[in-house]
Amino acid sequence: MTFGKAHVFYPEVSEERCTATLLLDVDPVGLVRKKSARYQTKTFDQYVNDRPYVASSFLSVTLSKVFGTALSGRCKSHPELANTPIPLTVLLPVLPCRGGESFLRSLFTPLGYTITANPLPLDETFPDWENSRYLEVTLTHTVRLCDLLSHLYVLIPVLDDDKHYWFGEDEIDKLLRHGEGWLKEHPAKEQITRRYLKRKRKMAEIAIAQLMEGEDPDAEAEAAAEGWQKLAAKKPVSLNQQRMELVADTLKSHGAKRVIDLGCGEGSLLRVLLQDRSFETLMGVDVSYRELEKAKKRLKRELSPMQQKHRIDLMQGSLIYRDDRLKGYDAATVIEVIEHMDLDRLAAFERVLFEFAQPPIIIITTPNVEFNVRFPTLQPGNLRHKDHRFEWSRQEFSDWAQGVCDRYHYTVTFQGIGYDDPEVGAPTQMGLFTKQALTPTVEKAAKTTTQKRDF
Repeated sequence: MTFGKAHVFYPEVSEERCTATLLLDVDPVGLVRKKSARYQTKTFDQYVNDRPYVASSFLSVTLSKVFGTALSGRCKSHPELANTPIPLTVLLPVLPCRGGESFLRSLFTPLGYTITANPLPLDETFPDWENSRYLEVTLTHTVRLCDLLSHLYVLIPVLDDDKHYWFGEDEIDKLLRHGEGWLKEHPAKEQITRRYLKRKRKMAEIAIAQLMEGEDPDAEAEAAAEGWQKLAAKKPVSLNQQRMELVADTLKSHGAKRVIDLGCGEGSLLRVLLQDRSFETLMGVDVSYRELEKAKKRLKRELSPMQQKHRIDLMQGSLIYRDDRLKGYDAATVIEVIEHMDLDRLAAFERVLFEFAQPPIIIITTPNVEFNVRFPTLQPGNLRHKDHRFEWSRQEFSDWAQGVCDRYHYTVTFQGIGYDDPEVGAPTQMGLFTKQALTPTVEKAAKTTTQKRDF
């Protein structure tokens, strides 16, 4: 390894039981000397630290290299065994644990592990110094080996609350890849994400958003809407298709030339807009790198002519952080996005879009919760998609939108999308926000208020 040497040996091997021992010999002096001058801070703790003696992020890196095929769940000779839960025991002789034994248990207990944790004294010759933050930990579970290694890969640095290698944007992808299948449902997922990403708030927000993304949130809604369209004697058209066409028509009728689609996902709306030459500049923004990659592939067919490539671009970004790249567009669209946000983050989203970016036209669509009673497969009280944090009635959406307009000087009109049920309305509701022309006095007051606020 770049930071030392890894040894694997097997003190016990039989048909019934095997013990694999990984010994990682970290060379702290060599590690510092190999660093380029640009990254050297030349502090004493680079040479005198606990890294050679504890399970840290170096161990996670080593697991991925030494046990790479096991971590990925591959075994040529016994593929069925690699995919079978087997009784496993892990001993971590010295595990740093910032947060104590209770934090350790909060991480591994929800995953089904039985835990034995013995505190290690700070110095056995000085009992008055009490215990250190290090634990001798034994974990037992009947689980697939690949799952166990994934848990260790992610959670060891989380317990240590530090990483000791060069830290880049690809850490989000590592976390999502190794957390697949378990992290999304973990009760401590947000704390795990923050610690794994070294408490970099923006990266953690992006990772959580990507972690919680799911399949098409309107799959059931579209199927149900198609049935209601038949009842209404209309040509069956998917709810999503109706939504995109109405948004495109609305943008065109208001003369929008430069459009930014926030939370663009796989590019469904961009694909529709790209077919109309009246839209001169298109930008898709999404927090998920994977969704943007899907959008690139989906739009590739539309981008073959050279002139098309200059009309559209994609960028990764969060909708709750101010970003200069969001400015300068005639219109912004937010299609089936806000219901995926926690309610306490809506205020930040409002300010980014309505106060900072301030496009003249904003279109927001969101489910109408009143229509849910028309879905035969949806249990009472359930939302349409497991990642929806809320779904609003028509009155609730109206109240929120009117509040936004009052705060940020917009006006709003509403329209339903899909079959308009006489009792519960349409399955999707759309708000069209238009920026008001401010008098000089009001404009000055608005700028002063903006300057006093902290994004």
